Amino acid sequence: MKVAVLGAGLMGMQAAGDLIRSEGVERIYLADVDTKKAEEFKRNMNSDKLEIVYLDANDEGSMESVISKADVVINALFYTFNVKVAEIALKCGIHSVDLGGHIGGATDAVLELHDQAMEKGVTLIPDLGVAPGMINILSGYGAGKLDRVSDIKILVGGIPVHPEPPLEYNHVFSLDGVFDHYTDPSHVLRDGKLLEVASLSEIEHVEFEDFGELEAFHTSGGTSTLTDTFSDIQNLEYKTLRYKGHAEKFKLLVDLGLTDREKTVNIDGQPIKLRDVLREVLTPITELGEKEDAVVLRVSVTGTKDSEEITFSYDMVTRKDRQSGVTAMARATAYTISTVAQMIGSGVIDKRGSYPPELIVPGDEYIKEMAKRGVDIVETVKGTALQQ
Repeated sequence: MKVAVLGAGLMGMQAAGDLIRSEGVERIYLADVDTKKAEEFKRNMNSDKLEIVYLDANDEGSMESVISKADVVINALFYTFNVKVAEIALKCGIHSVDLGGHIGGATDAVLELHDQAMEKGVTLIPDLGVAPGMINILSGYGAGKLDRVSDIKILVGGIPVHPEPPLEYNHVFSLDGVFDHYTDPSHVLRDGKLLEVASLSEIEHVEFEDFGELEAFHTSGGTSTLTDTFSDIQNLEYKTLRYKGHAEKFKLLVDLGLTDREKTVNIDGQPIKLRDVLREVLTPITELGEKEDAVVLRVSVTGTKDSEEITFSYDMVTRKDRQSGVTAMARATAYTISTVAQMIGSGVIDKRGSYPPELIVPGDEYIKEMAKRGVDIVETVKGTALQQ
């Protein structure tokens, strides 16, 4: 298969690296406006499979010329390009996957292309990162093993292996994204009703091997399509994992208005946005740099099978690859989108249309493929029916 990877940022390059190592992939087109950075990556990878091509993502002709080269497109561009990429892939008759972007309705817009994708014989899957992405696949996998689902609980966090004060946190994506997730309301299902709850609220403590007791609290955006897909279940919630004390510290910053997108103060006659100040203050403090990160995750799906209550839980702890220097978040994210793209290209996924990950990605095959890449997802089962 031939795969076009749009965007030579961290996730795009890591996805391209995984494709290079995959026997079923014969050609990878790594496309970016900054071909110098991409060419340096090619020299380091030293693979004849990889071809660097110029891409101006703002030019539809440039986009179409790159996409038309491939069988499957991995969109690792900023989420504002997700709909445009999906539409051009559809026009070219090419399968397409992206890393998600619930803000601005991008994911919903891609899913609305379902009928057109079916007619064209194309598969589109948005939201293929970690959260959303991995959590959707595992939620769908657990739900598929039950006759009826009642509860889904999701805990995810990207955390430093060696936390440092004052926040015990290092950012792996933009701090503006973190501010949004901590400020915007979170959506949950409670007693069958879709509700909004405040982010950074309802703190609970959970144990993870090697990390001890972490705290979990609500943040926005993580559930993405899950509250629609499982709208008929009783309870569904997504919480972010951090070291204890983090939520309380950050809530003070939110309460002071420092994460507000519009709030300003006047200094020497100049209006200054508080959020800009906070970002500039926190960026050097929370920069990951060469530090070691980890992604910790737990998805629990509860329901009934043959009239017995059962819970399927999926745990993952993955760390930065010290040998290659690839962060844990990059591994979990890039390997997820690369694996699913290859499932489409190889025919493992043969449904056509536009689907969220939980409705189309086979969880058993996904877990096996991630294990081959050193990302181990462990299933545990609790329930009287399986203990007899």
